[in-house]
This record gives sequence, structure tokens and C-alpha cells, in this order.
Amino acid sequence: MPTNSIASPRRTDRPWLARALASSVVPTVLAAVILTVIVISFRPFQPGGATLEPDAGGDIVNQLGFSALGGLALFAMLSCVNPRTISAFFSPWWLLMLGFFGLSIMNATDPSAAARGGLFTLIGIIAVVAVLALPRDGQAFASVFAVAGITVVVISYMGLILLPGAAMHSGADVEWEHAGLWRGVFAHKNIAGPVMAGFSFAGLYLYRRGWKRRGLFLLITAIIFMANTGSKTTAGLVPLAILIVMVPGLIGMRRLTVLLVALAFVGTAVATLGIVFIQPVKELVLSQIPDLTYTGRTSLWEFAGEMIMKRPWTGYGFESFWRGVAVMSTDHPFDRAWDVRTMVHGHNGYVDIAVAMGLPALLVAIMAFFIEPMRDYIRIPPLRENILLGDFFMMVFLFTALNAFLESFFFRRVDPVWVFFLISVFGLRMVARLPVPSGSLR
Repeated sequence: MPTNSIASPRRTDRPWLARALASSVVPTVLAAVILTVIVISFRPFQPGGATLEPDAGGDIVNQLGFSALGGLALFAMLSCVNPRTISAFFSPWWLLMLGFFGLSIMNATDPSAAARGGLFTLIGIIAVVAVLALPRDGQAFASVFAVAGITVVVISYMGLILLPGAAMHSGADVEWEHAGLWRGVFAHKNIAGPVMAGFSFAGLYLYRRGWKRRGLFLLITAIIFMANTGSKTTAGLVPLAILIVMVPGLIGMRRLTVLLVALAFVGTAVATLGIVFIQPVKELVLSQIPDLTYTGRTSLWEFAGEMIMKRPWTGYGFESFWRGVAVMSTDHPFDRAWDVRTMVHGHNGYVDIAVAMGLPALLVAIMAFFIEPMRDYIRIPPLRENILLGDFFMMVFLFTALNAFLESFFFRRVDPVWVFFLISVFGLRMVARLPVPSGSLR
């Protein structure tokens, strides 16, 4: 695992800062703080406050806060982590994906504004790498996820009691139909649900590792909160992810998990995008389930598909399509389920990658975001800590990858759901390449 980069012949001769960074406690605390803050944000209990939306005109508190957090993460890694460990997180496919991301910024309608948004996306990536690179053993990883998870869950429940108007959707919201649904510290129930799902997987990981009380507490409280966000998709995907990952391991067939994940991914793709872009599937659904539109999403995907074909190689640039010139200047039928001119994203992460970066970037994303993590899961060595962490990361990966067919969070600045997806992908790469000792904090 990560080794300290500060060399000294005797521990007692080191300055106090060097001694602190050389211990296992300080890097663990830093990782827990970084994860907790990036999930909660510097504007909790405020709709729109955690996502740094481009249309919001910027939020100086979030901007300064996340910039400082990115600086802290970078300093912590440079001080406490072996550079070889950091390099292990990025595959050639990921570097190529980041290259497409950079091109999409230059191709944006307003490159300077896109660059500012892209900077916060990079800060999120750096913070996630720090969260995974700083802990030095299984005990440290468990502490990071326990502290972050319990803190977020407890604050969210406290918000329901102390700030119910902010922690729950109300009839005064734009989406008045969500009144009474829980969102906790987050801007929207569609963020709260997936985040609580991620922490429920963390609770299961803690329980399996032997932290039974903390694990059960986090698992149960996170699931109860998730259920009250009203997201049926999230509620259905959580048990599916647990079963697909846990059952094959219990019967000694861990490789079967990868096959089941691939089948779930392909099946979900056909059941969502397939009913729009695959003609036989579209005709079958129209004849059998004509009202299946995923709350109007299919009209968005159909429109986006038509626009992608106009710029298949480059896309329209980062944060430049929805509410951009291409959408606003196009004639729209009056009977479309949703007015695309009011959308901030396409409610499908894979469609939005193609819209922003082009079809070649989508193919690279499939390799970096899907194929490589499955390969990494197969390559996890038969070490207890690696297996437990690998199962946790695979649950998060499967849940977020499937959730991306109905929501859009890829490269979405410091969106907490994007953060969990990054944790799963980079985490799987880490446990496939670096042995994780059990250890104990000292």
C-alpha cells in the first residue's frame, strides 16, 4: 500500500509535520475528511448548492471550498503517497478519456466557462484518488468509509428534525410533486437516493469486515433514508447489486459476478436506449407497452440521438448542448413529453457523453468505465482485504453504472454520485494491483 515519501534516518529527528504525515493516523483522517466534505459540499441543505451548476452563476463558497479541498488532497498525496501508487490508478483508457474531456472543453461554446467547470471535475477526480491512495491498510479504509458514511447519514437525519423545509422536498419547490420526499443534505432526492445506496454498500462492507455494530447502523439507516427519497429505481438496484456480487462469492464462483454484471448492463441498455435506437426493440415495446417512456425520458434520448448524428465525431462540447444554441435554435414539436429547452442534461450519462464529446469518446468511455473495471474485478488477488473492498467497489460500480441509464452524472463536476462512481472504478483498479494489509491504526 502507499508508502511515505519523506525519508529520514530516525523518526525522532523528523519535524512534527513529517512525523505526523509518516504515521497512519493522519493520512486516514485526511482521507475521511476529504470524502465527507466532497459528499456533503460546502453548501448543505440548499437546492443546487452542492453541484456547482453552470446556470447558477457560480457559488463563491463552493468554488473556494472545493479549490482548497483539491489543494489539500494534492498536498496529502505528494506528502504521504508513493508516486508509483498514484500512477496505478490511471489506465491508458482513462488517460485517453481525459484527453477527450479536454477536447470537449476546447470545443465548448464558451471554452473559458467550460474550463472552469472542467477544473472542478478534475478536483473531484484528484480528491477521489486521494481518498483511495491515503489509507494504508484495511483498518484505515474501514475507518474512512465508516466516518464519512455515518457523518453524512446522521447529519441528514438531523436535518429532517431541525431543518425539515430544507431536508425534504416541499410543495413550494419547482418539482412540487416530490413534496415530502427526503433529500437530506443534498440538493435533490435523485442525489440523496444514490448516495445513501452507496453508503448502504459501505455498511455491508463494514459488517463483513467485522465492524458489525457500525456496519449494521450504517446499512439500516442508509437504506431507510434511501427508501424515503421515493426513488423506485434506486430501491430496486440496491438488492440487485448485492445479490449479483455476494451470491457468486458465497458459492465459490466469483467470476460469475462479472458475467452477471455484463448481462445486467446489456439488458438495461436494451431496455432503456434500445427502445429508442434499436428498431426491432422499439417496435416490440410499442406493440406491447406503448406507454413505456421512463417519465418522458425517451423523447429526450430520441432528440439527443438526432442531434448526435449531426456532430458524431466531436459532439457539442462540455456543458454546451442542453440549454445551448443547438437546442434553443431547433424547432421542437409541441407534443413532446418534456420541453428539451428546459433540460440541464439528458437523463442518461452515456447519451450525454456522446452529446458532449462524440461517439468515439463514448466507445472509450465504455472501455474505461465498464470493461476495465470488470477486468480488474477478475484480477483481484485472493487476499481478504482486497476481496472485501473489491466486492464493495463492485456493488457501487454496478449500481452507479446502471443508474447512469436514467440519470446523468459523468464528468458532472463534484456531483456526489459521480464521486461514488469514481471511487468504484479507481477502487477496483487499486485492489487489483496493490495488496491491502489488514493493519491497525497507530
